[in-house]
Amino acid sequence: MISRLVYDTLLPWPVIWVAVALAVAMVALALWQGLPGWWLRGLAAAALILALTGPSIETEERQPLSDIVLMVVDRSSSQSLSDRAAQTEAAAARIEAEVASMPNTELRRIDVGDGEEDAGTQLMTALAGALAEEPRARVAGAILVSDGRAHDLAALPSMPAPLNLVMTGHQRDWDRRLVVKTAPAFGIIGEPLSVTIRVDEMGRMPGSEAGRDVEIRLSIDGAEPQTYRMPVNTDLELALTLTHGGQNVVQFAVPAAEGEITDRNNEAVVQINGVRDRLRVLLVSGEPHAGERTWRNLLKSDSSVDLVHFTILRPPEKQDGVPVTELSLIAFPTQELFVEKIDEFDLIIFDRYSQRGILPPSYFENIKRYVEDGGAVLVSAGPEFASVESVYHSALADILPARPTARVLERGYLPRVSDIGHRHPVTEGLEEAWEPEGSDLPQRAEGEPRWGRWMRQIELADTRGQTVMDGADGEPLLVLDRAGQGRIALLASDQAWLWGRGFEGGGPQLELLRRLAHWMMKEPDLEEEALTATAQGQRMTVTRRTLGEGPRELTITAPDGTPTVLPMEESDPGRFTAVYDAPEIGLYRLKEGDMERVYAVGPSAPKEFEQTIASDEALAEPMAATNGGTVRIEEGLPDVRAVRAGRPAVGRGWVGITPRDAHATVGLSVSPLLPAWAFLLIASALILAAWLREGRR
Repeated sequence: MISRLVYDTLLPWPVIWVAVALAVAMVALALWQGLPGWWLRGLAAAALILALTGPSIETEERQPLSDIVLMVVDRSSSQSLSDRAAQTEAAAARIEAEVASMPNTELRRIDVGDGEEDAGTQLMTALAGALAEEPRARVAGAILVSDGRAHDLAALPSMPAPLNLVMTGHQRDWDRRLVVKTAPAFGIIGEPLSVTIRVDEMGRMPGSEAGRDVEIRLSIDGAEPQTYRMPVNTDLELALTLTHGGQNVVQFAVPAAEGEITDRNNEAVVQINGVRDRLRVLLVSGEPHAGERTWRNLLKSDSSVDLVHFTILRPPEKQDGVPVTELSLIAFPTQELFVEKIDEFDLIIFDRYSQRGILPPSYFENIKRYVEDGGAVLVSAGPEFASVESVYHSALADILPARPTARVLERGYLPRVSDIGHRHPVTEGLEEAWEPEGSDLPQRAEGEPRWGRWMRQIELADTRGQTVMDGADGEPLLVLDRAGQGRIALLASDQAWLWGRGFEGGGPQLELLRRLAHWMMKEPDLEEEALTATAQGQRMTVTRRTLGEGPRELTITAPDGTPTVLPMEESDPGRFTAVYDAPEIGLYRLKEGDMERVYAVGPSAPKEFEQTIASDEALAEPMAATNGGTVRIEEGLPDVRAVRAGRPAVGRGWVGITPRDAHATVGLSVSPLLPAWAFLLIASALILAAWLREGRR
């Protein structure tokens, strides 16, 4: 219980001070005139002024409040290294027991895991949140149980009491870390690009390991790794060459050394998108026909395509004895195009081309070799494909996916996507994507495509590969195949231009031919066998595209080597998906059948593993500002002591808190020092005494 004098003035204080000044002046005048009752007059004035101030006795009844100690326990990924988890549990239990034994003291425990989206350890954010929930006057101290690697120092609150760190880890710990310092997001296929990497040494390196060159393993898309030797603590620039378009997963790894605290930061993954500088296409047009410019217009409309086009305008029935070598205005560079520079082309298209002596047999042998080495040939066939001048009667017969029967079907038919075509990226969804225009379209039976008919088709036999579209009488219309490392396609009709002209409502001519051309040029999005992954946060969606059927199982190997097997559900024809919630940030290996790939959820080496050696360097200054400091768990579990404010709050084997003596007011009473009439009576008595004294004189 606490009592104190308070004032409840009847007049404003400025008026009271004016009254004080007048009273002092009057007493001084009485003293100057030699009146013997001057002091009695002064006391009377003082009594009246005191009555105006309303003096009262305020009595406060207080209830003491307990002190609060905040303990923030680091549960981030770096705390799982070595024996840090056990150290953390032991230290937290010891602090809880110590605080529980202290009178009038409570403990608030806050556990902190990994921050979202690789934000690292959010110790200060957690401390600030806990501090905001408690009255600052009751907080006697804060204790961090951590390795000291906080990544949000900017969120450090102003501490009203000592801040101490109980640090996990060991002074003998050491580690190597692989860092990708620079890497491009895009790279041109076939041209070298550079990636800069570095291996840093951290901690107390053993003499047998310190400064020693290390082995670097480089793998692209899970292929056999290449091995290099490089010095540590030094930047190394590596030259890479991308071999395909789309995403290229480049993986770097340093073998873990014995005694290293972790190998989680010994790997790094860079995802580089391979792009072609320019797609080079050679278009060879044969005899003139109504859709002659179809391929030219399509390829010229694509700004990423360089087109080389030549057309044979002389019809075969014109026999005037002119030598073939003299049928062009300039000498046609067949030697240059089909021998010397053929490998510079990404695609060769034969549009209704027939053999008439322009290309000798040896050139077709070279074209066959070009395909088997990774090139692509597309044959858009007309009636000449069924004749004796067909390109089938050349070396291309060994790689073409079908043989002409010499029969030409001259009647209207509806091109249809085949069963396997519904799964192939060239033709999947083609019917659903087509919206016919006009109201006078011919009626179609239920289940038939709504596009227009074609009027001619070359009959094929001995078909191999994938028939993605059927034509008249269910005969193969579009056949795709692979030859060696290359691709080859056969479109057994020259009537695709009817769709472009709007015949019977038209059809998806541009979309079909665009997909076909880009599939042949190995566009990654059109691969029929692919395993891809995307992630939103730590939720990963894995998609398997395949021409096969039947159930699929996905094996996911986590960064710590733990495998997980998930069933994949068919979301669309030829597409199987699985959703996986990654338990942690890092590098995951995906495998389904014979398809494998690596995918990084967040960075392959998260922020938690950038600095793995325990250190209080970042927290030293804010702890010193509160008279706090660091104790190491490896030197013994600490005691908790109460220290006076302003005294050091850390010592060998102990950390300190500052008792705050906080309280809550549970009762408050105010009573006047004297009643008003008592002040008036006192003042009257003093005035009377002064009058009597001066009158007696």
